[in-house]
Amino acid sequence: MAFLKEIKSRIASVNSTLKITSAMKMVASAKLHRVQSKSESLGEYERRLSRISGALSQSTGEGASPSPLSISHRGTHQAIVVAFSSDGSLCGGFNTNVIRAMSEQVNRLREEGFETVTVYPIGDKIAQAAHKIEYEVCDDFQTLSGSLDYAQVSALSKRLMEMYVSGKVDRVCLVYNHFHSMSCQTPVCEVYLPTSFSLNPEEASTDYFTDYLYEPAPERLLKELLPYSLRIKLYRVLLDSSTAEHAARMIAMQTATDNGQALLDELSLLYNKRRQQAITDELADITSLD
Repeated sequence: MAFLKEIKSRIASVNSTLKITSAMKMVASAKLHRVQSKSESLGEYERRLSRISGALSQSTGEGASPSPLSISHRGTHQAIVVAFSSDGSLCGGFNTNVIRAMSEQVNRLREEGFETVTVYPIGDKIAQAAHKIEYEVCDDFQTLSGSLDYAQVSALSKRLMEMYVSGKVDRVCLVYNHFHSMSCQTPVCEVYLPTSFSLNPEEASTDYFTDYLYEPAPERLLKELLPYSLRIKLYRVLLDSSTAEHAARMIAMQTATDNGQALLDELSLLYNKRRQQAITDELADITSLD
């Protein structure tokens, strides 16, 4: 009977855990739909804005000086890696993947000859990992992962651009998980500064920019539009990372719920078997007394 009580206690514990994982899945699903909608809308806006910036860069005259944000530095003194993660756990391999990608990116920069590589962590998990590996870390924008505040993103982007233009930083890279689908979130490493404009094959094969007319001059427009485009890009990356996080957590909680239900079925079957065996043993003891 003591064994039956132990199984019954485990069944109650699994039922309690299932309620938690189911609730967490519902919360992650609600957050996912809200952030995914914003991310997809902003992603399309950012792509079109990048096209306009690319058109402006191609329309500037030969004698015009390019934007300092698009000029590569010859020096390899300092680089910055802005890495995005979640604040909490229970989201599968989401944080593990981005921590591994961050380490690989830092190693690549060091192999290229950069003397100092500073990590700007966005999220508690990536900050803890960066400190544990003993990277040089700036924690000023760590809370961005939970707040999704555009004002803070704008402040971060402004600082990065000012440091790059002044020559304090020679390269800025972004590391984050990109949301492909509910079951696929892949780590991405890309260069943020110097910025570059690349066209896809369809656009490159057409006269996409030939019919643009600008007022005022393209140089003046690009000077105002390029920093804004970079701020929007950084915010889009933050939303993309957040979308991937909620998708990963939703899948993780669904998997935990399925595994918990399977365990519950096994425990219930075992409880019924042992209970039937206990009843049979009692009946056998009673009949043997005759």
